[in-house]
Amino acid sequence: MPDLSVVIVSYNTRELLRNCLLSLRASVGLDLEVIVVDNASSDGSADMVSAAFPEVILLAQTLNTWFCGGNNIGIEAANGDFALLLNPDTEVASDALALIHRFLLENPAYVGATAQLAYPDGGIQRTCARIPAFRDLLLSYSLLGYLQPTLKRKREKHVTYANWDRRSDRDVAVMPGSCVMMRRGDIRLDDDLLLYFPEETLARRHRKPMRFLAEARIKHHEKSSTRSWFATSIFFRDMLVYCRKHHGVGKMLLLWLLSRPVYWVMRLKNR
Repeated sequence: MPDLSVVIVSYNTRELLRNCLLSLRASVGLDLEVIVVDNASSDGSADMVSAAFPEVILLAQTLNTWFCGGNNIGIEAANGDFALLLNPDTEVASDALALIHRFLLENPAYVGATAQLAYPDGGIQRTCARIPAFRDLLLSYSLLGYLQPTLKRKREKHVTYANWDRRSDRDVAVMPGSCVMMRRGDIRLDDDLLLYFPEETLARRHRKPMRFLAEARIKHHEKSSTRSWFATSIFFRDMLVYCRKHHGVGKMLLLWLLSRPVYWVMRLKNR
């Protein structure tokens, strides 16, 4: 049995995926099982994995199963007691996964852990957050934020741990979906979501401490496959699904109503 199963969902990220898999091949300290779920890419990603990385388990899909569905397919195929959900646009430091895995083994009270993510130029990404309250959704994604900008800034600073520079370890509520390590039985994502809010859903499900480890370092190109208006429209769709499940139908309808002007302005700007 592997020490860790790494699940990567890929959609048209061939060269980034190649670099990610090369970095995993160079990882030390763990017996890794690497699973790539290719979401019907049209750029030859699946053929590249098959030819260049025979040790990788390739699950090539005929349809796009999205981020949540694809990860759940990979989790079902995994054999390790621990699983890592990893974006294809990442490159892991050789000891990063072993550091996270060891922390979880030694600290069973923690349900999950994540790494320090950095941009290619070395700048540290401001990952991790608190679970957003309903008013945070309203302030961030509806007209309410334009009407109360001071409150919006205050709440965003609170939710995003604004005073923390990500250079030190810390307990966090929400880990980034680009790098989430948990016990395999705990990590399944919500199938009703497509791309967004699975991390907040995991945090709400478990309500146990999660840990950010600054020594575990990963390079992250970020949003390599979600820079499009279509992805933005999926965000608003997933936001409403998430809101309905965790705040009720009434609040979801209010959020839908107040977020429509923001949605249409963004769509017009995109055109």
